[in-house]
Amino acid sequence: MSENPSSTAPELEVDQTAIGDESAIEESSIPENIPSADDPSSRIKKYDLNDAGFSLEEFDSLLGKYDYNFKPGDIVNGTVFALETKGAMIDIGAKTAAFMPMQEVSINRVEGLSDVLQPSEIRQFFIMSEENEDGQLSLSIRRIEYQRAWERVRQLQKEDATIYSEVFATNRGGALVRVEGLRGFIPGSHISTRKAKEELVADYLPLKFLEVDEERNRLVLSHRRALVERKMNRLEVGEVVVGAVRGIKPYGAFIDIGGVSGLLHISEISHEHIETPHTVLNVNDQMKVMIIDLDAERGRISLSTKALEPEPGDMLTDPQKVFDKAEEMAAKYKEMLLEQAEEGENPIASMEI
Repeated sequence: MSENPSSTAPELEVDQTAIGDESAIEESSIPENIPSADDPSSRIKKYDLNDAGFSLEEFDSLLGKYDYNFKPGDIVNGTVFALETKGAMIDIGAKTAAFMPMQEVSINRVEGLSDVLQPSEIRQFFIMSEENEDGQLSLSIRRIEYQRAWERVRQLQKEDATIYSEVFATNRGGALVRVEGLRGFIPGSHISTRKAKEELVADYLPLKFLEVDEERNRLVLSHRRALVERKMNRLEVGEVVVGAVRGIKPYGAFIDIGGVSGLLHISEISHEHIETPHTVLNVNDQMKVMIIDLDAERGRISLSTKALEPEPGDMLTDPQKVFDKAEEMAAKYKEMLLEQAEEGENPIASMEI
């Protein structure tokens, strides 16, 4: 029976030299560096971080960079994601959403949270306290505004700026205003207006700073100083002005000159000695006085009728004569000031009372 050559499987070439030679098989198919199962070197050993190029301390420090450690007093960025009746839920990247109470939303009065915040808005928040038992932090915007407001008013005081603010209430001691959201107080002695104090509510007044003390939460302002400064810009020493007596004290009289008050000291009423201003002046008297000093820093205007007397004692015997010749006497007074200035004398020092 003849075989079909086409159905016969092809013969395989075999390397006869490898048959029966176990060492040849091992060399050709098994890597030398694979340990056996019972080789101790095959067991997993603890990785040594010292071989990684940095120490355990450095590794802990690296992990700490990704550990959000929030603490009171920090200012962080947060995203508003829910506005509720009593406050807002804020995502600051902590494990639990932080909460901002309604009263902490602004330094100013607001009707609702939506007046200040909008969902998805990103802004800065002040961390008020540690995490509570639920791991939640309390936040505030008001604290940030409060800090920045004090910084602003300190700068305004440093610049000796004049500001305008609305009176929102009055009390026995004076009037209350808001400056940069902070509550300020105007003492009654520093309010210069013919209006009754109670009628000042809703009026905008020019004001100067008297005291800015964040630690004691004291912000004190002066209406009188602001008016005096404005008036001083249009006044000069030696000028004669018309005024009305608004108050009399043992040491002198306060004269209203165009809405601001100047002091006519008892020593500046006449060359003659006077026991009390009441013997010469009455409240509401209209009179002419001369400006002898302008103190913008303290908001004071010093006045004199003594310098206007043609003869010593005329204010006691014939005040009308003094007022009639006031401009003439003032011109002579100015000449004296110029002469003192040319001679190198300090005219201001010579006018101090």
